[in-house]
Amino acid sequence: MVAIRLKKFGRKHIQKYRIVVEDSRYTSGGRVIEVLGNYSPETQPYTLKIETDKIKEWINKGAQVSPRVRTLLKAQKIL
Repeated sequence: MVAIRLKKFGRKHIQKYRIVVEDSRYTSGGRVIEVLGNYSPETQPYTLKIETDKIKEWINKGAQVSPRVRTLLKAQKIL
């Protein structure tokens, strides 16, 4: 099964995430299929860059969205 979830990257004590498509059989640290956007909760207001077309395409293919990514997408009115 394929999942759309957050993957942490960046420096120590600076939270930045990528919104990625991964195989859900593996941990969230590996085997990225495609990067769909970036999320930075440190900025005020938070920064969110998303490739909307690709996210909708993966959801139509049957990818499961993690709870945190789902809330971000609902806030941007994508879902």
